[in-house]
Amino acid sequence: MSVDRSLKSASALTRHRNVLSRAERLELLEDEGNWSPEKDSVFGLTKVAHRKSGAGKKSKKAAEEKVAETEEKTEETPE
Repeated sequence: MSVDRSLKSASALTRHRNVLSRAERLELLEDEGNWSPEKDSVFGLTKVAHRKSGAGKKSKKAAEEKVAETEEKTEETPE
């Protein structure tokens, strides 16, 4: 029998959310310099793009370098 989703650990349930809380939006806007607590209101905030960041693919050049390094190591070690 499988474990219900609500009973899983918190780290397993962490996922990308499309909607940010007001505090998260304020933090991002403040870091970008588009909002300051002294001048601006917390109401009527501008939209904040929140994109899911994924792992990029390795380039062919990086893969070739890794292959070359492993070949050098195998050549150096005597059998």
